[in-house]
Amino acid sequence: MNAVPQFDPLAFGENALKLRAYRHEVLGSNLTNADTPGYKARDIDFSTALKHELMQQNHADTMPMTTTSQGHYQFNSSIQNQPTLLYRVPNQPSMDGNTVDPDVELSEFTKNALMTQASITFLTGTIKSRLSAISGQVS
Repeated sequence: MNAVPQFDPLAFGENALKLRAYRHEVLGSNLTNADTPGYKARDIDFSTALKHELMQQNHADTMPMTTTSQGHYQFNSSIQNQPTLLYRVPNQPSMDGNTVDPDVELSEFTKNALMTQASITFLTGTIKSRLSAISGQVS
């Protein structure tokens, strides 16, 4: 029988925040290069990247660890594999080959910021409910 993977809200929240931060960097780079001749706007497919990241998640090393001795192992808490950067299809390419549409990029940047805030709210709620269960206090 195939085991159905359990949904882990903490792993989901952690990976969603990491990917949102990475997407913010990509979109910010697009905005920064809006006037660079030949620059091609990039983006990631967030839902595919999140699914891939959750499938690759090694739950043993998701907690950030501090090393206090040179003999301790370093654990990397960043994105396991960088998502594939895709080229954005331009609505109207410019004469200099730049495919950045500042309105599209700013819209995507704003949506990503809102979704980041939603992810933080979700993760905060998950942590609060677990703390409440541990302490036995109802908030």
